[in-house]
Amino acid sequence: MANATGMALRQVRKSFGSTDVIHGIDLDVQAGEFVVFVGPSGCGKSTLLRMIAGLEEVTDGEISIGGRDVTDLDPSQRGIAMVFQSYALYPHMSVRDNLGFGLKMANTPKAEVETRVAAAAKILKIEPLLERRPGQLSGGQRQRVAIGRAIVRKPDVFLFDEPLSNLDAELRVSMRIEIARLHKELGNTMIYVTHDQTEAMTLADRIVVLRDGKIEQVGTPREVYENPNNIFVAGFIGSPKMNFIEGVVVDGGVAFSGRTIGLGYTPAEPGTAVTIGIRPEHIEVGDGGEATFSVGVDFSEYLGGTQYLYATLPDGQSLIIEHRENSDIGRDTSLTVSCDPGRIEVFSATGSRIGRQR
Repeated sequence: MANATGMALRQVRKSFGSTDVIHGIDLDVQAGEFVVFVGPSGCGKSTLLRMIAGLEEVTDGEISIGGRDVTDLDPSQRGIAMVFQSYALYPHMSVRDNLGFGLKMANTPKAEVETRVAAAAKILKIEPLLERRPGQLSGGQRQRVAIGRAIVRKPDVFLFDEPLSNLDAELRVSMRIEIARLHKELGNTMIYVTHDQTEAMTLADRIVVLRDGKIEQVGTPREVYENPNNIFVAGFIGSPKMNFIEGVVVDGGVAFSGRTIGLGYTPAEPGTAVTIGIRPEHIEVGDGGEATFSVGVDFSEYLGGTQYLYATLPDGQSLIIEHRENSDIGRDTSLTVSCDPGRIEVFSATGSRIGRQR
């Protein structure tokens, strides 16, 4: 992999005055890995990225890139290139000049600037746009130019700070594909920040789920989806989000809304109050034997290949069901539904996941 360089964070903290916003982060990123920081607004993901970039001072801890301590180095000395949410292009310059501006400021020989600009334009398929100005480009084209400006620097590590937030839904999908292709082609280490869990799931080799300045879980998209550490991760990763139902532990399973479902194990002391998690796609319309219960449909969304049913259990608790059959189910319908007991998650009163791993 060209320019593939690993990165490590050791007990990295950030405080603004007496307020701690990043709490002792430890993380290893392998050379050539695509890692996505994801979490709700205010969780510290952009602050952490800016600390890696050198745009925010580290209060305590160490950041190393390629085995080199860069904690106190200027951004220009870290071997990184950053792509921001705003394109930050010079409106009076052509695309060609925007791409090469940073290299010219670094006194790079003219011939090398031209070579790097041409190579970046080819990779991003923006060669026909080189003589245009930013005002003549679409949002997606401008973002390609912003990414190209990072590519020409030949960094060890690319940093992306919510780069697709200003694009419409269709462009976001196409640009996700472009960024994934770019990573495959270049092979560089990439750190990508987003609040959009769909972007995280589709782009990442590994996802870092953040909350309140702390790492809740690190893993592949499949790992964090199928084996969430806690109720926060389970609820944040997945769309629609996981259903959470209040229940109680019984011998060999759980009970909720008047029904008892055997799990093949006892998650905690019988009688313990727990939260039961079931993903919408793991609930099916129809009788499933022991793991069957009744719901009333309050509202339905028909989306073509999928229909989402917003239902209520007999005790008033809410449930979302993903229905993929051809039959159309409307509101005010009573249904019998079932779930696979092996797909049921159980969480303690503190939100920790309890029970078996898949």
